[in-house]
Amino acid sequence: MNGKIKSLLLVLLIAISLVGAGCVQQEDETPSEEAEPVIIGYPPWDDVRANTFVLKQVLESEGYEVETVNADLGAVFQGVSQGDIDIFAGAWLPTTQGLYWDKYEDDLDYVKNISTGAKIGLVVPTYVTIDSIDELNENKDKFEGVIQGIEPGAGIMATTEVAIEEYNLDYVLSASSTVGMAIELQDSIDNEEWMVVTLWQPHWAFSRMDLKFLEDPENVYGEGDNIVLVARKDLSEDRPDVYEIISRYEMELSDIESIMLDLDQGLTQEDAAAKWIENNPEKVNEWLGEEL
Repeated sequence: MNGKIKSLLLVLLIAISLVGAGCVQQEDETPSEEAEPVIIGYPPWDDVRANTFVLKQVLESEGYEVETVNADLGAVFQGVSQGDIDIFAGAWLPTTQGLYWDKYEDDLDYVKNISTGAKIGLVVPTYVTIDSIDELNENKDKFEGVIQGIEPGAGIMATTEVAIEEYNLDYVLSASSTVGMAIELQDSIDNEEWMVVTLWQPHWAFSRMDLKFLEDPENVYGEGDNIVLVARKDLSEDRPDVYEIISRYEMELSDIESIMLDLDQGLTQEDAAAKWIENNPEKVNEWLGEEL
């Protein structure tokens, strides 16, 4: 009996020593197996959808599980600041969404600029014969005293409220959805009616319609924004592999606009992103730190 016990103990000791020495082989863990999903939050705007789903597919190609969360802008900023959302690939800073940044910046990581030169403001069809915001009051009747806006929580809506006060405009800012605004704008153009809307560039509307920004002599809307990739504060520490990829991520405004146009023409956000990725392998490999 003692001999059998000694033999059993010897076998156990050998097994333990092999495991400790790393001699027992285990399959390599993929990123999806060893970590929680990467969560990307996005509000319901096409420029953010473009970046979100391109970045999602790039991370998935490297083996990461990615989840997307659609929410209003304030909820996305709050979610990132609280650590519930890992990444927001589309903050417009410093002007358009500056109020949200000021509120949460202590708990956010400004990773990098995805794009520069983005612009917001009041936009009219090119056949409208005024060129500046300070001409709106004298043409109130032609515009029916309405500035057509988008979702109430959007940064451009808050900035437009400031513009109404700064220019002493006798106008009502009408909230809608981004899609609803674009439909009304197209209807007005089809009937050659005057209309002023809140709009930004990049946006597919500039590819589909003849539009112009009204000049902003008081500079309420700023000189231009960066489209910024924002992350939760500790992402670089506990997900350095993911952080390395997103820290190389950037897009030309024209590329974002091309994806937005595909979305408007009926492609799903996954298909529009996949189409861009297929046509831009060199760019994707730069983000991944690889060479073709």
